[in-house]
Amino acid sequence: MSLEKVHINQPLTSRKIMEVLEKYPDLKKITCPASLYKRTSPKYLDALKELGIEVEPRAGKGRPKKYQEKDIFLIKSLLKGGKTPKEISKEMKIPLKSIYYLNRDLTLKKGRKSKYSRNMHLKVREMAKKGASKKQISEKLHIPLRTVYYILK
Repeated sequence: MSLEKVHINQPLTSRKIMEVLEKYPDLKKITCPASLYKRTSPKYLDALKELGIEVEPRAGKGRPKKYQEKDIFLIKSLLKGGKTPKEISKEMKIPLKSIYYLNRDLTLKKGRKSKYSRNMHLKVREMAKKGASKKQISEKLHIPLRTVYYILK
């Protein structure tokens, strides 16, 4: 594997350093929580510096963010462009649950979109108000009876 930056949340021991260097030979930077950085031996930090690897404490607390701002912006723009969360999930190879989580402010509705347009819904309601039976509405608009009941509930 070829990575230049790695985040480690385990103490930097000689064994751990060797393991990381074997796994990532092109490594340039190691980030770790500030609490671990304080506990790391200065000898290890100097040795890594000599190898050209910078060890840097991470300022933020908690788990690093999995998706960058540009990914979130792209997801939101695709949603506004009319793509469904499922299509975005397949295209970007991000779990569907994450798409909903990243867009909790956009009030997405789970489930399928209605097969019938808003116009059709209005026609069904209008005919029902005029007194047409549900069966008549179904036959006239070529919609299943069950759907007419669903629209009117």
